[in-house]
Amino acid sequence: MPPVNSGAAGPSSTSTQDGPAATTKKRNKPRYCRFTQQQLRGECKPILTYPIAISVIASVGILFILIGLGCTAISSKVVEVADRYETACVPENMHNNPVAYIQNPSQDKSCTRLLKVPKDMKKPIYVYYQLDRFYQNHRWYARSRNIRQLRDPKSANDTRRCKPEATANGRPIVPCGLVAWSLFNDTYSFARRNETLAVNKRGISWRSERDHLFGKHVYPRNFQSGGLIGGGTLDPSKPLSEQEDLMVWMRTAALPTFRKLYGRIEVDLRAGEVVTVAVQNRYNTYSFGGGKAVVLSTAGALGGKSSFLGRAYLAGGAACLGLALLLTLLGLFCPVPVDEEPRLGPARR
Repeated sequence: MPPVNSGAAGPSSTSTQDGPAATTKKRNKPRYCRFTQQQLRGECKPILTYPIAISVIASVGILFILIGLGCTAISSKVVEVADRYETACVPENMHNNPVAYIQNPSQDKSCTRLLKVPKDMKKPIYVYYQLDRFYQNHRWYARSRNIRQLRDPKSANDTRRCKPEATANGRPIVPCGLVAWSLFNDTYSFARRNETLAVNKRGISWRSERDHLFGKHVYPRNFQSGGLIGGGTLDPSKPLSEQEDLMVWMRTAALPTFRKLYGRIEVDLRAGEVVTVAVQNRYNTYSFGGGKAVVLSTAGALGGKSSFLGRAYLAGGAACLGLALLLTLLGLFCPVPVDEEPRLGPARR
């Protein structure tokens, strides 16, 4: 017969071994929370009725309309003067062949335009150039650059992805690529009566571009020295971090009609004054039927003059109010029956 006390020893030893594990398990047990244990009350089940839906949608519509009116009012305070000059700055005898005129280096490219200020313009007054039908978002064009070459002097010979403007006479171009090669090179000078209006061209680029994207020890080399000249030239004695016109130009635009900052005029202009603009019309937009314009503009809380944001909010608000009106008519003529007794959640046990 087995010993009588052998069976009693088993449970005693098991409980002794499981004791530390059970203690650890209790110690790591999380605090009780009705949310984590999914024991929240479930009696509240709101029903989306016609009055609630109409009230919410109408409130959103009214809010959108108020924001749209505010954006429109802010944009209307921005004063803007624009002048297209791609046709006016071509001599009359060359109107039938503007490409030959722009490609002839012996032709005088100077042109004078007059801008009348419609309202008082407070400083700073931003000067933009505008191009039409110029597709900077073309994939082949936008990729024709080398970011490492722009910021690292050790990568000056790295001209990958820069074709067809990668080398000139067997030497690497800095900066390489079609984007830099097509740099805008029309110039403007402004005068009011007998007073010259200076254009401040410092700070027109982003700080991130000056500090990180364009290197302080990278200098232009062999730029616009090939057989085909694309646009403006660069000062070889200045690093790329100081060539802000290039930085602004290489920030490619998403749409074929775009404006880029040229500089700032740091004086006020009065309503009725006439600003004389001396234009050097050098940039070739005639080969692809593009347009050019010079723009003077003030800035508001939302930036330059643009009615798109206000119109978008007004359209959204009108759509919400129209939907609220539609739901109101449906509620009047096609009511949905609602149970008399409220819907309760599952019964508690």
